[in-house]
Amino acid sequence: MTVAVFVFSLIAAMALGMPIAYALLVCGVCLMGFLAATGVLPAFDSQILAQRFVDGADNFPLLAVPFFLLAGEFMNAGGLSKRIVNLGVAWVGHYRGGLGYVAVIAAIIMASLSGSAVADTAALAAILIPMMKAAGYDVPRSAGLVAAGGIIAPVIPPSIGFIIFGVAGNVSITKLFLAGIVPGIMMGVAIGIAWWWVAKKEKVEPGPKLALAERWSITFKSLFAIALPVIIIGGMKAGVFTPTEAAVVAAVYAFIVGMFIYREMHWGQIYGLFLAAGKTTAVVMFLVSAAMVSAWLITVANIPNEVASMLSPFMDNKTLLMFVMMILIVVVGTALDFAPTVLILTPVLMPVVLKAGIDPVYFGVLFIMNNAIGLITPPVGTVLNVVCGVAKIDMNSAFKGVMPFLIAQLIVLFLLVFIPELVTTPLKWWMR
Repeated sequence: MTVAVFVFSLIAAMALGMPIAYALLVCGVCLMGFLAATGVLPAFDSQILAQRFVDGADNFPLLAVPFFLLAGEFMNAGGLSKRIVNLGVAWVGHYRGGLGYVAVIAAIIMASLSGSAVADTAALAAILIPMMKAAGYDVPRSAGLVAAGGIIAPVIPPSIGFIIFGVAGNVSITKLFLAGIVPGIMMGVAIGIAWWWVAKKEKVEPGPKLALAERWSITFKSLFAIALPVIIIGGMKAGVFTPTEAAVVAAVYAFIVGMFIYREMHWGQIYGLFLAAGKTTAVVMFLVSAAMVSAWLITVANIPNEVASMLSPFMDNKTLLMFVMMILIVVVGTALDFAPTVLILTPVLMPVVLKAGIDPVYFGVLFIMNNAIGLITPPVGTVLNVVCGVAKIDMNSAFKGVMPFLIAQLIVLFLLVFIPELVTTPLKWWMR
């Protein structure tokens, strides 16, 4: 009955058109009222709800969120994104379907800079889709490729998704960051292979092959941009700084490079960039706070044990259990946005994961990857909406365009379900 109250109150609030954060608060109020009525809690206490809401945001690792978002703003305004695209064009732009491979390479590199799927997709789409359209590429297919590349951002560090999951599930964020490197690269390789397959049908002449000296010149100019992921990952692996400190380093580095080295960012832009990062941070933090209210009540109501009982037929087989949970997350991810799905399902599924003896870091990587894939599935499909706006196409066209790459991403996801070592073995190497 408790699960029914939780699910019904949440769905009913969203059906009334409430923003997801407010729906989570309504869900928390309904849960507390039900628990007070059934004697699980002594009484309904609004002060506890308020305290839990404040405590939800009072978490040091969450400081990484605004700084990584700010780093992404500085990166796009300061010309780092543009130089990453130029680097790809210089080395692979002359192959058949070359701009598609540029999109894949740029997506992987940019994913290691900001950690935000929407920000990365918007930057890539603004640069590459007009280029691909002018070159004669199929626009919906190009938009689908850019969207599929954009969702690599939550998987490759620094990932805002890993930060939220790590806080909600009490899992090491550093380990999540390091464990996401190989799966993120696999996602890029998968959509690269899918693009190779569909690009054979494109009747587009390859771009001109640049002279070697010119390629190296472009590479040299992009060194400051591609050095950032090396600094972040290397610093965390060496224990020089934590993920939160890495976020500050990333923001400061992107500011210095954009302002004083590339000189494409100006003092007049700074207020707007801080404001944009602040607005996005406010949305994320409000969601986290609201979700923590529901998370506490979910624990009090013993919902994880009820879910574990429902999944008990699969508890003896870790692979089958992971498969079932991934199917569940895929379904939920089509209806909810990234952050709400993470915040709602983490407190429900993590106790099941721990009870079954599944590595929480391994689960976290697949969980975030699955939620990232939800960003390119209708009807919500936030990232898909971004490319629709840039490419000026409708959602149906964009979904048809993204389909081959969506299938490729799902193949990678379920490959990792059946071969956990693809995540755990590289993590052991990184942690040495």
